[in-house]
Amino acid sequence: MKEFFRLLREYVSPYKKYVGWSVVLNILSAVFNVFSFSFIIPMLNILFGLETQVYEFIPWGSAGYSFKELLINNAYWYVGDFIARHGAINTLFMLSGLVAFMTLLKTACYFGSSAVMVPIRTGVVKDIRLKVYNKILALPIGFFSQERKGDIIARMSGDVNEVETSITSSIDLLVKNPILIIIYFGTLLYISPSLTLFTVIFAPIFIWIMGVIGRTLKRKSLEAQSLWSDTMAQVEETLGGLRVVKAFNAEKKMSSRFEGVTDSMKKKTARVFLRQVLAHPVSEFLGTVMIVIVLCFGGALILRGKGFLGEDFIDAPTFIFFMVILYSVIAPIKELAKAIYAIPKGLASMERINKILDAVNTIQDPAEPLETGEFTDSIRFENVSFTYEDGKNVLTGIDLTIKKGKMVAIVGESGAGKSTLVDLIPRFYDVTEGRILIDGKDIRSLRVKDLRELMGNVNQDPILFNDSVYGNIAFGVENASMESVREAARIANAEEFILEKEEGYDSNIGDRGVKLSGGQRQRLSIARAILKNPPILILDEATASLDTQSERIVQEALDRLMSSRTTIAIAHRLSTVRNADEIIVLHEGRIVERGRHEELIALGGYYKRLYDMQSL
Repeated sequence: MKEFFRLLREYVSPYKKYVGWSVVLNILSAVFNVFSFSFIIPMLNILFGLETQVYEFIPWGSAGYSFKELLINNAYWYVGDFIARHGAINTLFMLSGLVAFMTLLKTACYFGSSAVMVPIRTGVVKDIRLKVYNKILALPIGFFSQERKGDIIARMSGDVNEVETSITSSIDLLVKNPILIIIYFGTLLYISPSLTLFTVIFAPIFIWIMGVIGRTLKRKSLEAQSLWSDTMAQVEETLGGLRVVKAFNAEKKMSSRFEGVTDSMKKKTARVFLRQVLAHPVSEFLGTVMIVIVLCFGGALILRGKGFLGEDFIDAPTFIFFMVILYSVIAPIKELAKAIYAIPKGLASMERINKILDAVNTIQDPAEPLETGEFTDSIRFENVSFTYEDGKNVLTGIDLTIKKGKMVAIVGESGAGKSTLVDLIPRFYDVTEGRILIDGKDIRSLRVKDLRELMGNVNQDPILFNDSVYGNIAFGVENASMESVREAARIANAEEFILEKEEGYDSNIGDRGVKLSGGQRQRLSIARAILKNPPILILDEATASLDTQSERIVQEALDRLMSSRTTIAIAHRLSTVRNADEIIVLHEGRIVERGRHEELIALGGYYKRLYDMQSL
């Protein structure tokens, strides 16, 4: 239960005032319920004429009488006096009205106690989702290379919903039912200590049986949620690769894979549900058995006239009141058992959520960060090496200086480490060995936010959002004016196609820009970088996936973007970097050649072979 108390501490404590109100209202609800049922005794006595004793009023606090004796005596005196003055029928109506009024107060408090818990249920779920989302934003990119997107989506949707269903809904029951149980058991003990003691013997047996049923629930729930993640991952993978699935007529294969995952999830979920539905009939049966046993035992004591502790036993109307309260206490016991039974299922989901929340963010701001200032001199790699968490070595011994205002191209075969090299500059990853300096300052000594403010990215696959054209260009730039957005679009050769759309800059471009062509998406990406106006520009094969016409238009926009900036360009098409100030040739994570285009061609080495292959 450590995870459960951690959840209460982290997510419920901000709403503790609502818990306080729930406690107060539940106490009032239980008290009103006891008082409403207590009027059953005089009502039965009136109906059946069982009470023949004449009571005299005894002042409250009189010596020689216990509170219980004074309460019973004076209650009967009030009823007897009311009968003498108004008649038995009117007294019956009066007591019935009091029962109805007390029940109204009880139900009002009961509703209020549940209503004040609603902000906790909704608030906790919202807080968990927000915390997970913010953690996803904060975690380094390396974390997501080890996790499937579908699994993360499943944790934010299915697992958080399970926490709401199993845990936050149980908080209300965990607050309410112990209060009801304590007050009802206190009332039972007050009415008859011997009968209550006999009844309590069954409680540990009841709880033990429910514990046996629920012992394996958390493990089964964890397995079911894991299969739910597999399902979401496959859906996400299918949506992303739908074109390939259809092109290769692989619908049947994908359907078969999906059916296998969902069938396994069905079997696991069925076992979990069977254990859940078993809780109610078992508790119902045990409750009925307890009522029957107490009824038999209490009836025997009434006939005997003595409790087994030697005290005078209660009369028949009081015994009925005892049974009513006993029946009332069974419901909160069952609900409490249900809550305790449901919590492990939610904890299984919380365990999966905590895998994200407890993940260590290795990209941290320094305790005393240096001021970034303007970029004035150079970016320098000093003996930089990088190895992924799985032990795969990507870069080794990189020494490189990129002067301000220069364009440096990174070339090499796929897997040579080009993208990893440029990803180290904005600290998407941290170097394993060596260091990277900007204007002589180690980038790890700067605030991550300040470091990334110096840079703009244009990727091979433009990353756009399901938003308007304006929203995508102005992404990351606060309070961008329409005029500045339009100017960035003009420089990026994008305004022409934007104005052709019916809603212009307010046009929605769809999920990942699906309503645009590849060249149009890339020009929006360039316009976004232009609006940010960074001194350092990182181009990751920005024209590699475009046709010749689109490439020419995009290249014109890139030339304008690069004209006054320090540019680091990853390129597969060597013809696009012929004018670079320096070309860095990577092979298996090492720099094997460097120089201008003509120098590398004359060298007749690795770059020359790549160039000749592309020319062919």
